[in-house]
Amino acid sequence: MPENPWSAPLVDLHQHTDYYHRPDGPLLDHARNLGVARSILLPGAGWMIAGAPCGGNDWCRKLEAAHPGHFVRFTTADPVEPDAIRVMEADLKTGAVGIGEQKFGVPVDGPQMAKVFDLARAYRVPVLIHFEHETYNLGIINFEKILRRYPDVTFIGHAQTWWSNISAAGEQKDLYPIGKVTPGGLTDQLLTDYPNLYGDLSAGSGLNAMRRDPDFARGFITRHRHKLIWGSDCPCHDGAGGSWKQKMCIGRECLSALWKMCADPLHFRDLVWNNAFRAIPGLR
Repeated sequence: MPENPWSAPLVDLHQHTDYYHRPDGPLLDHARNLGVARSILLPGAGWMIAGAPCGGNDWCRKLEAAHPGHFVRFTTADPVEPDAIRVMEADLKTGAVGIGEQKFGVPVDGPQMAKVFDLARAYRVPVLIHFEHETYNLGIINFEKILRRYPDVTFIGHAQTWWSNISAAGEQKDLYPIGKVTPGGLTDQLLTDYPNLYGDLSAGSGLNAMRRDPDFARGFITRHRHKLIWGSDCPCHDGAGGSWKQKMCIGRECLSALWKMCADPLHFRDLVWNNAFRAIPGLR
C-alpha cells in the first residue's frame, strides 16, 4: 500500500455506500488506507440508487450506526417527489448533519430546490449541490440569486460545471476543460463574495481543476484556503485504485496534488480537516 506523506487526519467530505457495488468492508479499507478519520456518507435517491449506483438514506443510517465515530451522514431525496421534504426532515431529526448530494434534473433556482434550501435553513445544515450543465441543478449562472436569498444557509458546490467555472473562458458544455485558466471565473468570484459558500474538491472534476493549471491552482488554494474541502468521491476499494477500472484512487491523487500545491502545511490541514468542521456544524 502506498505511504501517506500527509501526517494530518482527514475528513472525507464525499463518500457513497454501495458505490458501484463496493461492499462496506472495502469502503472502510479505503478510508483507513488514506488516513481518513471521518467519512461523510452522501446517500442517493431515485435514479441515483439505480444509475450510479449508490446506497440510499437507509443504508447510510445503518452503516453510521455500525461504526459510530467514523461515519457521518447527510440525507437526500429527489425534490420533485411529493414526500421529499418529509423524508429529509425525518433524517435530519435522527442525526443527519447535512443535505446532499442534491443531484437531480431541476433548476437550481427553481421552486423544488427552494423547498430544500428552506429545510436547510430551518435545521441549520449545509446543502451539497452537484452542478452539471443541462443535466443536474441547471443554470449555475443563476446560483448567485440563491446565495443572496439564503445568506444564512451554507452551500457546498461540487462536480463538473462547478469546477469548469473556475475559468472565465470556455464552453459550459465542456465538463472537463484542460489548459490554462482565464482568471475571473464564476466559481472563483462566488467563493470570494459569499462567506456561506464552500467548494468540494472531490471526484475527477475537482482533481482536473487542480491539475489543469497548477500555477493558477496554487493561488486559488491560497485565496480560498478556508473555503475548500477535500473529499474523494472514489469507488476504489483500498485507497490505491484496487477493484476500480481507472486503476487509481481519485482521493489519493487529489491529496497528493494538494500536498504539493499548498504554500503552508497549515493550508493543507484547513483543506483536509478544519474546513469540513467550519461548513458542517453537526460534524463531531
